[in-house]
Amino acid sequence: VKCRGQISLCAPCAVLVPLIKGKSIREAMREKGVFLPYVNAALKYQPPAVLAASGATAFYYGALSIGSPPQSFMVLFDTGSANLWVDSVYCNDKACNTHKKFDPKRSSTYTSSYGRFSMWYGAGDMDGIYGYDTVTLGSIVVPQQEVGLSVTEPGDNFVVAKFDGILGLAYPSDAGDQRPLMDTMMQEGLIQYNCVAFYLSRSDRAGSEVSFGEVDYSKFRGQLTWTPVTRQKWWQISVQSFKINNQPSSWCSQGCETMVDTGNPAIFMPNSVHQYTMNLLKVQPTQDGYMVDCSQINSLPTLTFTIGGVDFPVPPSAYVETTYRGGSPSCSVALYPTQPSAAHDLPLWILGDVFLQEYYSVFDRTYNRVGFAPAV
Repeated sequence: VKCRGQISLCAPCAVLVPLIKGKSIREAMREKGVFLPYVNAALKYQPPAVLAASGATAFYYGALSIGSPPQSFMVLFDTGSANLWVDSVYCNDKACNTHKKFDPKRSSTYTSSYGRFSMWYGAGDMDGIYGYDTVTLGSIVVPQQEVGLSVTEPGDNFVVAKFDGILGLAYPSDAGDQRPLMDTMMQEGLIQYNCVAFYLSRSDRAGSEVSFGEVDYSKFRGQLTWTPVTRQKWWQISVQSFKINNQPSSWCSQGCETMVDTGNPAIFMPNSVHQYTMNLLKVQPTQDGYMVDCSQINSLPTLTFTIGGVDFPVPPSAYVETTYRGGSPSCSVALYPTQPSAAHDLPLWILGDVFLQEYYSVFDRTYNRVGFAPAV
């Protein structure tokens, strides 16, 4: 199926990767009695001078192989970053030792590079070196792809992560000196249609998937609504309005610049909007997060985003997360504030997995647009 919605027999050029839903770093550490501070999730994209451990990274991860013979890893497929990296034997930090490590000496196709890099995410940071090797994604084989290999991963945040690395799917302008894997596949003609699409199931069971070069019509209802990318660095779009319980507001009347981020579990909004929304929900921040009475979920308002002239409602059943400690339920609101940054022109709105679990999403590099449709 083409990104334009026309049917094509393109099985050799389309790859579907099953995804596993895992707990966020925040949730996993909360269950261990460690409470991460609630800070700006957009710090994922900022340098260390303003970095803090927000833990706001969601986990829908799948398989990818590197080397000859292939060494398999579970990676986070992230539209909010653009680099590919995995843990390596060069790293002996605790975070690396709890995951699979790539060993260049075991690969006959590996070539070294003198390049070094640093990555800063809301959920942790790392340093590494670049190398070149064959990357296998489903039936797609990409020779001599530049890959980041971790050397240091300080702290404990990545220790509890269930993935061994991150596959960034944002634009090359966000990748520094590395050419993103998606761009290599496009330039080498390894996928017929330059799109990647996500189906993120709310269920902990199997069913989530990311597909390269195709749109899976069995995963959504109706037609895709397309909206243009407004900045080709992240997958940034303009939201035309934001409503609470279908009540119009002045927010986004001039358009709200918004990042669509599969590597983020929540919805982020400007601090002023967040404060108003929390007051309306009668929610106060605690050590555990923005907590609500689990018995009152159905009485909470629906949030609606207008994109491409179409309303996309997000019910409370989507933005309230339920966790269990000692058999007792605990409910928190997955809505967080962002703060403006003078040094970085970042979107103050982020649509993460809370939104993307409700809507099938297509990221189209040919026409630089994002498509949404109600997920099945």
